[in-house]
Amino acid sequence: MDESVKECIPKLLAEEEELLSGPDIRTYSPLTLAFIGDAVFSLYIRTIVVGKGNTAPGKLHEACSELVKAKTQSRMIHGILGELSEEEAGIYRRGRNAQAPSRAKNASMSEYRHATGLEALFGHLYLTGQGERMTELVELCLKYYKEEQ
Repeated sequence: MDESVKECIPKLLAEEEELLSGPDIRTYSPLTLAFIGDAVFSLYIRTIVVGKGNTAPGKLHEACSELVKAKTQSRMIHGILGELSEEEAGIYRRGRNAQAPSRAKNASMSEYRHATGLEALFGHLYLTGQGERMTELVELCLKYYKEEQ
């Protein structure tokens, strides 16, 4: 990447501040975490792609789609697993093992489940106000993806 992800990503949350004040986030279903995590991961990727300059919407969509599809997310999480804390790895495993009612469209079921685990991790980090850690993990994911190409 030409510039650090940290320079591209707006601060999503105030430091150390939890987004939700309701139920304990640790009690949330991994699929609920993945639901919000999917949007958060996509927002990070879109922000990075748009930060590279004004481009036609079709090209923006193409660049983002490659990075947020289940097959790519599955490869990314495999590349960064060793960088996760014990707690983060546990959240990822809960998401990966969750029985989703939907089926993978353009990925194997295994890839889909690994991607769901990554999204659950991002959902947890987002809802617990860990924006800095999300940025670190996106940087690691993109670094791994680029090295794999």
